[in-house]
Amino acid sequence: MPVKARRSARLGLAFLIGASMAALAGCGSLNGASARIANIVTPYKVDVVQGNFVSREQVEALQPGMGRQQVREILGTPLVTSLFHSDRWEYVFTLKRPGEEVQTRKLTVFFKGDVLERHEGDEMPTETEFVATLGSGGPKGKVPVLEATPEQLARYPASARPTTPPTAAPLEPASISYPPLEAPAR
Repeated sequence: MPVKARRSARLGLAFLIGASMAALAGCGSLNGASARIANIVTPYKVDVVQGNFVSREQVEALQPGMGRQQVREILGTPLVTSLFHSDRWEYVFTLKRPGEEVQTRKLTVFFKGDVLERHEGDEMPTETEFVATLGSGGPKGKVPVLEATPEQLARYPASARPTTPPTAAPLEPASISYPPLEAPAR
């Protein structure tokens, strides 16, 4: 692109940005209706789940004397393993929800060599309890009725209602011919 064309493109872009900023500056005050609309529109805030969820059933399955692989199969890969403390694994789970306090649960598993010695940590919820807390996050909407009542059906004339479900017409086989996969033998 020639130098003059670039300069004029930049100048045009600068003018466009300046005009946009001036227009927005003129909208500096909101009247009551605009303020109400701005308060209604809120961004979606997502629940943030981090780490390994460990249930009470998983903790109860741990037995002293288990190997590291057995513990990993029950609890999953640990969130934290330290080079300086190779005899312990840390399982940390956090759940952040908008408008609620952060839930954090920790479990530490101690090994002696490659064998489970003991575990300690927070009281873990059962899987059922945890799933119940996930469902209680937001407002529940009314579930719509998915079946019409006889009174609702009576509003429509019988001729407009199908008496039998529509059936699809049978498909005709396509008349496509394909070339041979191999060249004929000579």
